[in-house]
Amino acid sequence: MIAFCRKLRQDESGATIVEFAVVAPILFLVLFGGMELAHVAYVKTTLRNALQEASRASGLEDGSTNAAAIDQKVEKSIKRVAPDADVKIKRTSYQDFSDVKTPEDFTDSNSNGRYDSTECFVDINGNKKWDSDRGRKKSQGGADDAVLYEVEVKYEKIFPLWALVGSSEKITQLNAETTLRNQPYGTQVPNEGVNICP
Repeated sequence: MIAFCRKLRQDESGATIVEFAVVAPILFLVLFGGMELAHVAYVKTTLRNALQEASRASGLEDGSTNAAAIDQKVEKSIKRVAPDADVKIKRTSYQDFSDVKTPEDFTDSNSNGRYDSTECFVDINGNKKWDSDRGRKKSQGGADDAVLYEVEVKYEKIFPLWALVGSSEKITQLNAETTLRNQPYGTQVPNEGVNICP
């Protein structure tokens, strides 16, 4: 019996399967995590390339009439690499680059540094209310206008690693934006806005 125990103790057959069982979870986590990161980078690169191409096409004279077709092309490019992606595209036009994401001017009559509903303001975008962003929403603008083109992409992660590491984040969200100037195919229409006092 002692000889059998000594022989059993020296027997290393099956040790590999035990070692693999210890190392495999870490190996698969690193492998699938790397593949997830690579996929996110690929989708992000595709998004940026599609956005760059769309912004070039949008700046042309026929950009405003072809806006839907340009947006469909962006969405199609993204869905090639993330088929279940939810793609949202926004355009906001401004008179100049310096106007991008800036509030409409107002008369700060009580000197508190913020707009109050009783104060006069300059309605730049024509919606008859004060906005913290003076841009015209859903607009490609006209000749020589600056346009902020934004794309938001949401899609489910390809591997369920989020569940293994105890996270609830199963959605990947990517955002990209670019600001372009429409070609000077005509004379830019000046927009001084309308003074409105409630």
